[in-house]
Amino acid sequence: MVKIFTVENEVIDPILAEVVKANQGKVVCWMKGEPGAWGFLAGQAVTTIRRHAGRSLEGGERRVVWQRLWWWLEEVKARIHGEP
Repeated sequence: MVKIFTVENEVIDPILAEVVKANQGKVVCWMKGEPGAWGFLAGQAVTTIRRHAGRSLEGGERRVVWQRLWWWLEEVKARIHGEP
């Protein structure tokens, strides 16, 4: 049986956590509002998810990845700033 890759939070969260971890410098740049940081991280997220899926992502799937990545980045920022 072939397992179909789905772009759902439960599936992509561990992958996105690794993207954030592997690109900590760019995450800091994003928190500082530096130009290009978001685009770089968004591109890394889509590329990594696409590699795991073994196929290109559809427009809606890319938006889910970007939305969830943004959530992860906001979580990192909140933890660094000591917010609950």
